[in-house]
Amino acid sequence: MPPAKKSAGAQAELFNASSAKEIRDILWKTADRLRGSLDAAQYKEFVLGLIFLKYVSDAFEERRTQLAKELAEEGIAEERQEEFLEDRDEYAGHNVFWVPEEARWSWIATHAKSQGVGRLLDNAMDEIMRENSALTGVLPKIFNQDRVDQKVLGGLVDLISDARFSGNGDKPAQDVLGEVYEYFLGNFARAEGKKGGEFYTPRCVVQLLVEMLEPYEGRVYDPCCGSGGMFVQAGKFIEAHAGHKSDIYVFGQELNERTWRLAKMNLAINGIDGNLGPRWGNTFDDDKHPDLKADFVLANPPFNIKDWPRNENDPRWKYGVPPKSNANYAWLQHMINKLGERGTAGVVLANGSMSSQQNGEGEIRQALVEADLVACMIALPSQLFRTTQIPACLWFLAKDKSPQGGKRLTERRGEILFIDARSMGHMVDRTERIMTDADIAQIAGAYHAWRGTASAREAGLVYADEPGFCLSADLDTVRSHGYVLTPGRYVGAAETEKEDAEAVKEKIAVLTEELFELFGKSDELAKIVRERLGSLG
Repeated sequence: MPPAKKSAGAQAELFNASSAKEIRDILWKTADRLRGSLDAAQYKEFVLGLIFLKYVSDAFEERRTQLAKELAEEGIAEERQEEFLEDRDEYAGHNVFWVPEEARWSWIATHAKSQGVGRLLDNAMDEIMRENSALTGVLPKIFNQDRVDQKVLGGLVDLISDARFSGNGDKPAQDVLGEVYEYFLGNFARAEGKKGGEFYTPRCVVQLLVEMLEPYEGRVYDPCCGSGGMFVQAGKFIEAHAGHKSDIYVFGQELNERTWRLAKMNLAINGIDGNLGPRWGNTFDDDKHPDLKADFVLANPPFNIKDWPRNENDPRWKYGVPPKSNANYAWLQHMINKLGERGTAGVVLANGSMSSQQNGEGEIRQALVEADLVACMIALPSQLFRTTQIPACLWFLAKDKSPQGGKRLTERRGEILFIDARSMGHMVDRTERIMTDADIAQIAGAYHAWRGTASAREAGLVYADEPGFCLSADLDTVRSHGYVLTPGRYVGAAETEKEDAEAVKEKIAVLTEELFELFGKSDELAKIVRERLGSLG
C-alpha cells in the first residue's frame, strides 16, 4: 500500500494506542497489509530491521535529551553543551549506540520522499555499523534494491513513525520496542511455517525452561540460539525477581546468517550483553566458544537432524559416538561438555530421544543416566510447536545433584524426576496449543520442591509424588525400565473416579501420536533389515 493512501484509521489507532499490546497488534495488522508480494521470510528482514533502527534512534534521542537536561541542571552554558552532547562516552556508558545525524529516524522520515527512502535506510545502516563495532556486519542493507517496492517501504517508515514507543504507562521505550520485536518474531515464525522454527521457540516453552533453571546470574549459553529468545526470557526472569539483566552474560551461536543477525539485534534491543561469536557457524565443527564453561545452558536444537558434521574422534563424545543419522545425542553431549562444575541445562528434543535404541543411542542414554547427569525429564503437550508435529520433551541435565553446601538443596544423587505434562495447556486455534502461566508454575514448582531450591523453601513447597503427573525414581528403577526415560512409564495414571470425554479424547490423541512415531521406527528398522539381507545376497 503506498504511503499516500495509508488509512487515517491506522494513524489514529497508533496515535491513541496506550499499551504495548495495542501498538504491536496495530503495527502487525497494518504492516501485514503493506507486505504485498513479498514472502514472510523476505518481509521479516525489512520490518525487523526498521524496528531496530527506530529503537537505536529513539534510545539515542532519549539519552541526548536526558543529557541536555543534566547539563542545564549543572549550570553548563548552552554554548558549551554541544561539546558534551557529542561525547560518545556519555552514550556508551548508558548502553546506547551512537547514531550519526543522517541515520536518525527523524532525519530519515523528513527526507525520505525527497532523497529516496531505500537509499537513506541503507546509508543509515552503514553509518550505524561504522560507528558501533558491536554491530559490524549485523544490520540489513537490503532496502535500496530494484526488487523492493519503494512505496511499500515508505509506508512502513510512515507506519513505524506513527507508533508512540514511549509514554506507554510505566514501560520505557526500550521495553515496548522489545515486546514489539518479540511479537513480530513469533508472527513471522507462524507465517513461515516449518522454516520459522529455525529462529523461534514458542514463548511458553522458553518460559518453562527459564523458570526451571532460574538463571539469576552467571554465564548463559545457547549453541543454537535462533533469534535469541532464550536470552531475552532469561533477562525478563531476572528483572521479575528484582535483579538486573547485567547479572548474566550470554554466549550463543547460530548456523543461519540471517537468524544470527536477528539475534544480535534482539539482544541489543533488549539491552542484554552477549557474545554470539564474530559470525555465524556450525556448532559441531566450528565452535565459537571452545573454552566456555557455562552456569546454564538453554537450547532448542533442530530435531533429529541427519546431515551434521560428525567426527568420531571428537573429545565431546565422552558417553558414546552419536550416530550420523541423528544429532540429538550430539547436542546433549556438546551441552554437557559446556557445563561448569555445578552447571545445569534445559534442552528441548524430540520424544524419540527418550526411548530410541537405534544406532547406539540407547547405550549413550544409559551412560548419561549412570553418570548421574539427568536431573529431570518432562513430556510436553502436543501441538506446542506450530512449525512441527513431532512430539517434544525437555531434558534437564545437572553436573551436581548434591546439596551444594550453602545452597541447602535436597540430596538428589541417584534420582531422576519424571513429569508428565502432556495433558496440560489449551488450544488457541485449530493447530496450536499453549501452556498457561499456571501450567508453567505447577511444573516448575514440582521441580523446585523436588530439588529443594530457595524459591521452593520461600513458597513452602514440599515435594510428593503425584500419580499421573510426577514421580522421583532411583537409578535401579530406571535400570529396570531399560534406561527408557519416557515419563509416562514412571508416573502411572492419575487417581480419578471417572475420566471426562475431553480427557479421553486427549489421551487418544497422545497415544495416536506415539503409535505413529512407533510406525516410523518400524519402517526405518524394516529398511535396515532389507538392506542388510540384500547385502548378503
